[in-house]
Parts: sequence; structure tokens; C-alpha cells
Amino acid sequence: MSDISISIIDREGETHQIDAPTDMAMNLMEVCKAYELPVEGTCGGMALCASCQCYILSDHDLGERSDDEEAMLAEAFNVRETSRLGCQIPITENLEGLQVELAPEED
Repeated sequence: MSDISISIIDREGETHQIDAPTDMAMNLMEVCKAYELPVEGTCGGMALCASCQCYILSDHDLGERSDDEEAMLAEAFNVRETSRLGCQIPITENLEGLQVELAPEED
């Protein structure tokens, strides 16, 4: 089992240093939910709701957004250039040290 360390800033501004397993085929949204961080994931990880939107703060290469992710972010609130959907970020060893901030809840 190989875990990586990820830093997540919640919606209150508190930083959480968490360990995420790379051998369980989890995505960032699922890891946040496992640590009981306030990520809804209403659509179950299908890139249909943006309730797991986060801002990537570190320089990690996450690849290009899929067409589905682009379409969802085009309709979401509080979108930034660094916005990604947590459900579309698989946890892999190359994400060691990833830093993200949870986007505000949609109003």
C-alpha cells in the first residue's frame, strides 16, 4: 500500500494534511468524503454537479480537463482558471504534495 500526502484547505480556511491511498482507485472527491471534508459529490463522481469543485494550488500536472468536466465547470459558480472537479482527479503517486482548496458552496 502506497499513500501520498495531500494538503486540502477547507471552506473555513483550515488546512488539512491527509494521507491518500494510491492503490484503491479513489479520486480526490472520494478522499475528501472519507476524511469528512465538506464535499457533497451529489452526482456520485460523474462530472454532473460541480459540488466537488476545488482550486489546484500546486504545480502538479493533472492533465487536460475532459469535455464533461469543461462543460460542468462552464455552468458552475466561483470558477477560476485553476478549477477542477475532484471526482475527475484520480489519486496517483505523482500527486504527492498536491495542494488544493475547496471552492465555496454554490449559492
